Amino acid sequence: MSIVERDTTVAAVPTLPARRVHVLRAAGVSLVLVTAADGLPEVLHWGRDVGPVDVADTDELLLALGRPISPSAFDAPWPLTVLPTERDGWEGRPAIAGHVEGLPLVPRWRGVEVTSTPREAVVTADSEELALRSVFALDDAGVLRVRHTVTNRGVRAVHLQALEAVLPVGERVSEVFDLAGRWTRERTPQRRALTQGSHARESRRGRTGHDAPTLLVLGTPGFDDASGEVWAVHLAWSADSVHRHDVLAEARPVLGAGELLRAGEVVLGAGEDFTAPDAVFVWSDEGLDGMSARLHDSLRARPGHPSRPRPVVLNTWEAVYYRQELAPLVALAETAADIGVERFVLDDGWFLGRRSDDTSLGDWRVDPSVWPDGLRPLVDRVRDLGMEFGLWFEPEMVSPVSELAVAHPEWLLQRPDDDVRTWRNQYVLDMANPLARAFVLESMSAVIGEHHVDFVKWDMNRDIVHAVHAGRAGVDAHTRGVYALMDSLRARHPWLEIEACASGGGRVDLGVLERTDRVWPSDTNDAMERLAIQRWTEALLPLELIGAHVGPEVSHTTGRHLDLDFRMAVSLFGSAGLETDVTRLSTEELDRLRAWTTLYKRVRGLLHTGRLRHLDLGDPGLATTSVVSVDRGSALVRVARTVTGPQSLAVPLRVRGLDRARRYRMAPAAGLGVPHGLDMVPPPWLGRGYLELSGAVFEDVGARLPMLAPGTAIVLEFTALD
Repeated sequence: MSIVERDTTVAAVPTLPARRVHVLRAAGVSLVLVTAADGLPEVLHWGRDVGPVDVADTDELLLALGRPISPSAFDAPWPLTVLPTERDGWEGRPAIAGHVEGLPLVPRWRGVEVTSTPREAVVTADSEELALRSVFALDDAGVLRVRHTVTNRGVRAVHLQALEAVLPVGERVSEVFDLAGRWTRERTPQRRALTQGSHARESRRGRTGHDAPTLLVLGTPGFDDASGEVWAVHLAWSADSVHRHDVLAEARPVLGAGELLRAGEVVLGAGEDFTAPDAVFVWSDEGLDGMSARLHDSLRARPGHPSRPRPVVLNTWEAVYYRQELAPLVALAETAADIGVERFVLDDGWFLGRRSDDTSLGDWRVDPSVWPDGLRPLVDRVRDLGMEFGLWFEPEMVSPVSELAVAHPEWLLQRPDDDVRTWRNQYVLDMANPLARAFVLESMSAVIGEHHVDFVKWDMNRDIVHAVHAGRAGVDAHTRGVYALMDSLRARHPWLEIEACASGGGRVDLGVLERTDRVWPSDTNDAMERLAIQRWTEALLPLELIGAHVGPEVSHTTGRHLDLDFRMAVSLFGSAGLETDVTRLSTEELDRLRAWTTLYKRVRGLLHTGRLRHLDLGDPGLATTSVVSVDRGSALVRVARTVTGPQSLAVPLRVRGLDRARRYRMAPAAGLGVPHGLDMVPPPWLGRGYLELSGAVFEDVGARLPMLAPGTAIVLEFTALD
């Protein structure tokens, strides 16, 4: 029979081998795992909840989705397993790879067992070389975590090169979305058509990176903030990574992520194991905001999620830089407290010899030449003023010009003798070295314990290249050492909060956030740049985890002049603070900041618990963010203009998520100015000062905005009238 001829004989219904189904269900999501006749299970479905699936349903599903034998292909159907390799029939990027004495690592899994509850499935299996344990855990928000562990069960060394989590997605996906960027322009969105082949974005920066994908999203045609089906993955890991998708002619599209392992980095001796970082998978049929809502709900349900109100912070960096003196810093603290600041953070420059960025990292002792009486006079004054005290550290780094580098050159992760390039005049300490890690722990603990430091800004100001630990590539071991150091520090000082900073936004991931309380999303405090940076950080994180500071009138990183009200409006939506020399401001400016901190304290409960949405008003020059309370009794909306719009009539504001049956009063938020706009006459409701309409009208019809000028914003508060 030629390839174009067809046999029209009706085939008998095949007899299916006994296979068991495992269904995880939560928050409108289901994962359907089916055991294979031989080998690892496969995922029949991940997406919208399909309800309970019993044995009879499994047989029908297998018939419905069963793989035929296509032309020019393997002679028998093959499964797309939870850890696909060539042995299964998969010819895309393998989920597990490596070698054993030069022979390719392509495990033949036997003794497969699957145990499950309504929210978790555990897969165990053995091969000649490895034992496998895979956990699939679906939480109350519908977020799925996948974790693979392999153990060497033989006597020969296993060189592991990849262990990645992959899941099939809906076959209607046609577009790819992720993020890129650079220093001070982190998390820049990029979008493209989904094409055939195996595609991987690799990060080799030794940290998450300013250009990290953050989330790799596959979606149905035209998905946007509010609509469309999306499947996304994030790797909860703070170093080298792979985010990948595969579209092969012979299989469903596959989405996945895993740690990028350098050659020789992970070699398992007999009995040794390796657990890959968690891959976090999210499905939504409400677009990108729906995806983010699941992630935010998942994070907020963590036992260690920040539970008390996020304090107003003043960070000293852009106020004094390295010019640290007691009298000016006390004046800064007194002014800060007067306008409502609750946490005072002393940034870089307090420790031994640190007058510039080319010396002293690693020497974590208070510099007596700057602080002859130690930090106590400043700390005491800060506490007398009713504020918490925070301190900057860069624990993983060492300056070549430092006592530590001279005393212990063997503790460096990067050997200067190998001509490794410096970055910001510094190298990296090997945190996988227990002696180096213990030294840093003791050094930090001495300062933190003496002053009962409430908050640490944990910085990391360089990428890691040419990392070597114990004669092998060292990024994995170092990163796990950093996590261990954070865990030890928190165990010693359980009151301590930590901010993850890495030249700004170079370490924004759910791995570091298992140990920290917020991230610093960018070193730029330019509010215009921050609109986009914070918006796309919000794709992963809720507002209470995102540091957002009112910077100086003239931005340190861009030189742009921006109005104070605009800077305050942008910083309000986050874990808010200031980073400017408030002692140089006028009385009128201080009054405005005082009103802003009062507003923030009043609405932070809403901002840090409510549902975040990004509104498309049909004007590309407007960036619009809303937060609606859980009970839909209140909402806060910020509309900011970045560039002039295409029309001379301002668009109406339409707000999603209000209760359509309730009536609301909309009014400018007290504590921020109302921009005059470019209208000759403002919208009539604004002249009166408020507007009262139903949630349905606010959503479907809206209210005309003023004609905002670029670099201005309006914040509107919605309050239910019942």
